[in-house]
Amino acid sequence: MGGLFGCVSKEDCLNDLFYGTDYHSHLGTRRGGLAVKNAADFSRSIHNIENDYFRSKFEPDLPKLHGNTGIGIISDHDPQPLIIGSHLGTFAIVTVCKIHNIEDLAQTALENKMHFSELSGGQTSPTELVAMLICEKGSFEEGIAHAQEVIIGSCSMLLLTKDGIYAARDRLGRTPIAIGKKADAHAASSETCAFPNLGYEIQDYLGPGEIVFLTAEGYEQRKKPQDKMQICAFLWVYYGYPASNYEGINVESVRNRCGRALAKNDDVDIDFVAGIPDSGIGHAIGYANEKKIPYVRPFVKYTPTWPRSFMPQSQSIRDLVAKMKLIPIRDLIDGKRVLFCEDSIVRGTQLKDNIQILYDYGAKEVHMRPACPTLIYRCEFLNFSQSRSTSDLAGRSAIEELERADETSLNEYAQAGSQRNQAMVDHIRKRLRLTTLKYQRLDDLVHAIGLPKDKLCTHCWDGSSYF
Repeated sequence: MGGLFGCVSKEDCLNDLFYGTDYHSHLGTRRGGLAVKNAADFSRSIHNIENDYFRSKFEPDLPKLHGNTGIGIISDHDPQPLIIGSHLGTFAIVTVCKIHNIEDLAQTALENKMHFSELSGGQTSPTELVAMLICEKGSFEEGIAHAQEVIIGSCSMLLLTKDGIYAARDRLGRTPIAIGKKADAHAASSETCAFPNLGYEIQDYLGPGEIVFLTAEGYEQRKKPQDKMQICAFLWVYYGYPASNYEGINVESVRNRCGRALAKNDDVDIDFVAGIPDSGIGHAIGYANEKKIPYVRPFVKYTPTWPRSFMPQSQSIRDLVAKMKLIPIRDLIDGKRVLFCEDSIVRGTQLKDNIQILYDYGAKEVHMRPACPTLIYRCEFLNFSQSRSTSDLAGRSAIEELERADETSLNEYAQAGSQRNQAMVDHIRKRLRLTTLKYQRLDDLVHAIGLPKDKLCTHCWDGSSYF
């Protein structure tokens, strides 16, 4: 998905920028970047972080970066930040985006005798495209609003200028931006977990399409938010860090409520409940507290040297990394009826190996309770699944093995409790060798988050959304 952080201070901002950006590393993407503005010029640093940690890559660069204003990024795809010279002045830009009509927008630019300097694998850089769209207008505010209007998909961004930072949330608010404040500094961040240890207090959450301008003294609204919003519900289920809030709603609290909802709808006899580390833990704690049964850790996660398992491009390497990170504890597994809470089942390949290990270590039964409904549709907005095909999703592949589904039958598969839905779930259960498998109902997930459904993007579960 990617995450961004920017800060403006009356003192040097590098410490806040470095650690604030690092607090987005859990998003598990490919590149990191920093840019700062000082009295002399703009400076930047970009590194590939697929096989290393953000801190270890960027610490050697810190002596070269100093200034009172800076922006940082953990990026899904293109190298960022970019530093752009334009009629609006020089600026640096970072984006968290997925642009469906990027080819059409790029072709229009080429027809208007524009050019692109940032290409990767023959593809236009999304961030450079956004910068170009901004520069088509007479001010930064007009340019950002123009880019948001013509982009189909989602795009949140930070712009570093000589005077301060523009922060802009995507038009439908699918990705979050929060504003933090402390003495003599203000910050904008995708994740509010970046604020507490740096001394910031959450001051505001940007609305869909809202644009603000930050200085060390404060921030000004440059474009009002729109009413229509579809923030990604998966942020609370999986992507978000437990200490983060979106729309004022804490991630860990939602996960606890999800677990409680799973427990209320369950009557299985088990010896203990566990969470697949790390994102399944909050759900499992909620389940255990509701059922008043033990919470146990039969898997422990070894993280010092293993990167996130979905970062490598090869599925076989992803599976290996996932297996190597989770170490089973035989004394807690042997002879037990185990129920695991998990954030979701995406492809199921890694989970299948984990389940087999439990049986190898003597588990009598293995039950699974994902905290969200079955993923049937690919994410269209946040680069959630790196799957090249919808059929890679566990739910969709089960459907394809059961029948050649059309849009009507897909809707029936997405409906909890329907005959087709039950057939799909049972097909996944058998494939994973689970004793029982029950998914969270979408209405229970929405209730756990606490926002109206029409304010949430639930496309990957039920296909509903708008661009």
